[in-house]
Amino acid sequence: MARRRGFFAEMQHQAKLAEQRQRAAVREQEAAIRRTEQARKAEERAKLAAQRASEAERKRLEKEAAAAHVASRQAEVEELNSELTAVYDRVDSLLEATLDVDDYVDLEKLRQTVNHAAFERENLRRPLSPPQPIPDPPAPVFQPPAPPAGLFGRKQKMAQAQAQAETDFAHAQAEWEEEMRALPARRQKLAARHTAAEETRKRALSAELARYEAECAEREKEVAEHNADLDQLIANLGYGSVEAVQEYVGIVLANSVYPEGFTVEHEAQFDPETAELSLRVLIPEPSTIPTIKSYRYVRASDEITPVALSQKDARDRYLGIVQQVALRSLHEVFEADRRGLIQSIALEVGTQTTDPATGKRVYVPFLAVGTAREVFSEIDLSSVVPAATLEYLGASVSKNPLGLVAANTAGVRRS
Repeated sequence: MARRRGFFAEMQHQAKLAEQRQRAAVREQEAAIRRTEQARKAEERAKLAAQRASEAERKRLEKEAAAAHVASRQAEVEELNSELTAVYDRVDSLLEATLDVDDYVDLEKLRQTVNHAAFERENLRRPLSPPQPIPDPPAPVFQPPAPPAGLFGRKQKMAQAQAQAETDFAHAQAEWEEEMRALPARRQKLAARHTAAEETRKRALSAELARYEAECAEREKEVAEHNADLDQLIANLGYGSVEAVQEYVGIVLANSVYPEGFTVEHEAQFDPETAELSLRVLIPEPSTIPTIKSYRYVRASDEITPVALSQKDARDRYLGIVQQVALRSLHEVFEADRRGLIQSIALEVGTQTTDPATGKRVYVPFLAVGTAREVFSEIDLSSVVPAATLEYLGASVSKNPLGLVAANTAGVRRS
């Protein structure tokens, strides 16, 4: 039988697994935070009260703190039992969980559209602002000296001041002329720096646009190939081709949501001559299913201990899982196949486990059944007892799948 999932089935399967993992992680984290916070607050309250109290009061408060600790541990037990009950409710209602779901998969909804991310370097599209122009320096202006003060030596002082003023002016004039001569070179250098920066911007923009356009082209190519494969699948399914039927069944079963931690795999092979689907369903081995009846708090040792299920209850639960998965799988395939391409199903439900004698992984079948579409469609699964339904269909069922006892599949009636 073909083991590997097709592309679209694997896509659906991985999406469901990711969704389940995320939900489980969030619930586990929230529960752990609640338990830790409750215990911490109760302990802090008790410690603070004890520190503030007298000796007599302290003893009373210590008793209250001890009682609060016991209450906290019992709350943990209640939460563990609540979680255990939820787990059992989910595995005990595997068949019921699918009956209100339309298992038909509209392949057109798997069609993809291209969603391009925004170009991240829009800033490169904007030209750099030109540099502020360097203005001409103001020409120096001769400032005549102020008349000297005093009555004596005015003429000599005035001459000296005039000479100094002319010297200062000449020096300023020379500096101004030198600055004016250097000004064109400064302006040219500033303009060249701006031009170089603009060229760098343009090259960076060109490179980023090329990268972005290549990424867009790759996304468009992937979506186009995906949709082309989808078109081919839809067309081939219309013709009833073997590969297309098997791919569609894989999509349907990958879309089936089982509880977190309960991983189910499928192998399918379609025979177009008989219109029969051979389907093998692999369920988790017995050791992965809890065999705890409940949890209880032992006050003497301050421990929370599990109480084991009876062997009969554990055996009946796992047998019920096998039976429900079988009927659920038949139902999902027949309901999803609206074209009626599959007229009968030969089904096996089993597990992969380690052979204690050889240490190798082996397949153990727990149930085998064959049924025609017209026979199965007459069954109202909302009102049945799975064991009775499978007996009605002539199924061979292991007497003890919990003990890894294989079903006798040799004489199973095939449709």
